[in-house]
Amino acid sequence: MLHWGECMGVLRVEGLGKAFGVETLFSEVSFELRRGEKAGLIGGNGTGKTTLLRCLLGLEEADSGSVSVPSGETISYVEQEAELGNGTLYDELCSAYREVLQVQQDMRRLEAQIAAETDKSGQEQLLADYARAQERFEQGGGYEYENRIRRVAFGLGFTDEDLARPLTTFSGGQKTRIFLARALIRQPDFLFLDEPTNHLDIGMVEWLEEYLTGYGGGVLIISHDRYFLDKVVGRIMELENKRLTVYRGNYTEYLEQKAERMAALSNAYEKQQEYIAKTEEYIRRYKAGIKSRQARGRQSQLNRLERIVLPGSEARFDYFAFNPPTECAERVAELLETTAAYGERVILDKISLLIRRGDGVALVGPNGAGKTTLLKLLTGELEASGGRVKLGSRVKLGYFSQEHENLNEKARVLDEIMLEYGLSEERSRHYLGAFLFCGDDVYKIIGELSGGEKARLAFLKLMLTGANFLVLDEPTNHLDIPAKEAVEEAICAFPGTFLAVSHDRYFLDKVANRVVELEYGQLTEYTGNYSYYREKKAGTVKAVPAVPNGKAEKADPKKQERSKRPQDKERLMRKLEEEIAGLEVELKVLEVRLNDPASHTDPAVSRELSGQYDAKQAELAAKYEEWMAVQ
Repeated sequence: MLHWGECMGVLRVEGLGKAFGVETLFSEVSFELRRGEKAGLIGGNGTGKTTLLRCLLGLEEADSGSVSVPSGETISYVEQEAELGNGTLYDELCSAYREVLQVQQDMRRLEAQIAAETDKSGQEQLLADYARAQERFEQGGGYEYENRIRRVAFGLGFTDEDLARPLTTFSGGQKTRIFLARALIRQPDFLFLDEPTNHLDIGMVEWLEEYLTGYGGGVLIISHDRYFLDKVVGRIMELENKRLTVYRGNYTEYLEQKAERMAALSNAYEKQQEYIAKTEEYIRRYKAGIKSRQARGRQSQLNRLERIVLPGSEARFDYFAFNPPTECAERVAELLETTAAYGERVILDKISLLIRRGDGVALVGPNGAGKTTLLKLLTGELEASGGRVKLGSRVKLGYFSQEHENLNEKARVLDEIMLEYGLSEERSRHYLGAFLFCGDDVYKIIGELSGGEKARLAFLKLMLTGANFLVLDEPTNHLDIPAKEAVEEAICAFPGTFLAVSHDRYFLDKVANRVVELEYGQLTEYTGNYSYYREKKAGTVKAVPAVPNGKAEKADPKKQERSKRPQDKERLMRKLEEEIAGLEVELKVLEVRLNDPASHTDPAVSRELSGQYDAKQAELAAKYEEWMAVQ
């Protein structure tokens, strides 16, 4: 039951329970959320996280317990699916200030009345009314609302042109971002978010992390984005086995605490099992003898004992230990001055990339940069309009797409694995168990599976194909945290080569040994995982263009001549390094100007700045090529 309480700044939940029929979803859920706190709510798909949030809001009735919300304090909830009004994007975002805008209209009306009023006492009354209206307008954020709308809209990837577009013209993913923007602009005392990073690219997620970190209200977030949880929250609440357990700290600290808790639980379990075994032996020996009364007493104690239950251990994906893929050439895949276009629109222009055997490559970049297009070039789904795409000898490519076309919708899960790969039922169940298909789950019809279940099954099938080069398009989409961990374990065990596009930074951190960034039509390589890439991006040390070795190693007589004169070479390098440093400073200045909301109020200025930025980027890339040539 939701009711308004007296404890200011604290949302209190006590003994909340919910069941559907005879199936208990959760029970005895209790916690507090204070203004300024950020908490993450995690748990496997189907454990009841979204239902719990809806019970907190009073959108669903809990079977037991209570929720107390401070009187007069506001709550906003961003669902995964919601509805939008009519009008433009700007109109929709302004709806968060409906009351303030009404006060603004009252102020305009009062201004007209003051100008027309000739009676002094009447004017004084109108001025007093105007002063009160102006105070309400200021307290409601009336003087900042336009800047706040633009700040949030631009942070979530919208432009000035988007603000004027009708809501009906936006895609499903864009509408999800609109729901999020609307809630952030309202600035409620308590904000509930359900998977807020869905449909955001990495840049938008990083902006949201910074925004929420400085947010003054209480925030409760359902998320499977572990990197996001690490950055934002100070508390993790896990819904597991129908109960809520609270851990202090971010996601990484939660993992440490849970490991300690599981170790303690395992130790207690072993001691209890030892006690049970000794007690049962005592009962067996004395139940019919002179100590039968004591034996019956111990049997009663044993019957009343609350047994410790350990979570079931998951099967490990050990397929590659027995079935390693065929070894292929050292140069697994190459793009050589490759161009890709859809009709007249050029997406990738003369890009070059070399993927070597054993590489685990993360391909990153903003939405619309052409990452999926690059994947389609490698898989042959799209033909290059210029340049070459080469796969090395003995390369067997496996492709994971978001559509999962390789699944037979009418088949059972178990049959899909047994029949297609000629595996025994025992082996098939073992591999399915590693991807969280347990018990009767293996008898489900594939067409009736959820999106996450289909993704798990499709990924398992990919692992069993014998491919030695995997091309992965968002492999962790729709997956909860346990499923993501299963995918990560399989990829870490994979002895071949892979290229992955993903917005899941935690996943990229764990599996990638190389990051290739696609931005402004250029590829830049960083040797390391995602965290290393971010450090390099933030620091002064720059990465190198991602060109194949063959191109970089071509002999140039002029370069050879320079290499014979060390003093000239050093002088030229210093000159180039100074020019590069100067260009980087100029780019930083342009970035600041581009990110300034004031620059977005004039489309002409915004376009000019973008053009200058692109030109400087190209000039910087050319200088880096010169610098590399001198090495």
